[in-house]
Amino acid sequence: MDPVASCHGVLALELRPGASPARAVLDQAAAEELAAGIANDLARFEPRAAELDLGLLAAAYDPVEMLRPGWPLHREVDRLVAQAPGPGLPRVTGFADREGRLPFNLLPQAELAGGALRLLPFVLRGPRALAAAVGERFAATLLDTGMAGAATALSAQQAFGVDVEHARYLTLHGLAAMMAMQYEHAGLAAAWPLIETALLAPGEEHWLDAPPEPLVRLVGGEARIALFDDEGWMQGGFAPGGGRDAARLQRDFERFQMRQRQLAALFAAHGIDAVFEHCPAGGDPRAVLRG
Repeated sequence: MDPVASCHGVLALELRPGASPARAVLDQAAAEELAAGIANDLARFEPRAAELDLGLLAAAYDPVEMLRPGWPLHREVDRLVAQAPGPGLPRVTGFADREGRLPFNLLPQAELAGGALRLLPFVLRGPRALAAAVGERFAATLLDTGMAGAATALSAQQAFGVDVEHARYLTLHGLAAMMAMQYEHAGLAAAWPLIETALLAPGEEHWLDAPPEPLVRLVGGEARIALFDDEGWMQGGFAPGGGRDAARLQRDFERFQMRQRQLAALFAAHGIDAVFEHCPAGGDPRAVLRG
């Protein structure tokens, strides 16, 4: 038997500004209908995709839920596709409970439900050489040409009960590239290389060492953040220069602490543990984070 492999992607729904889905998880009938539309679209982009099993997790997620180390949502879809009954290829399956429920570990997080971009993960699975060829084709083309068909976009709009302005397909690498640009526009570009390392090279380490940004070391899937008191912050070169008075320095230090908390929350949203390491004044904070 040929070795089996998968390629992973998402259906990205860009919602009308201010719109909110009536439901976050589809029932089984809607899931199957949407999965069939996705299969047709993907075969239009690359006919060989029709020779692979397709599994869709019929729930709408925030991008940070998709971009987590180990790709947990896609890993679960892959497992479900492998266990789905039915002989031969291809099989097209939408995974959802008949009452629109999912296991707790697969439910979209309610606190992340307000975003204008909602994502549905899908997996194409089959013989390794075929899956690899389809994956390479999608990696090269979907970011530029992967608009969903009108029927699929309408099906998604009706199923989730929300106005969809655009529906398109992305590989996970394409999604990561898009999020990198969004983080740059949001003033979070400094954090992205650490997130990207955790996603794509989890065995490697990466530093954010660019004062006045917080000092962070990503290692072993954990973001270690240097925690300073005001004296250590100034001695470490993280305070703005220019002979500022005490009140102004205090405000700068408070903004620095807010930035630390912002980055810690961002890492946690991406499934990366954030740990604060106290770095006393007079010491080497980089040595502390290496310890």
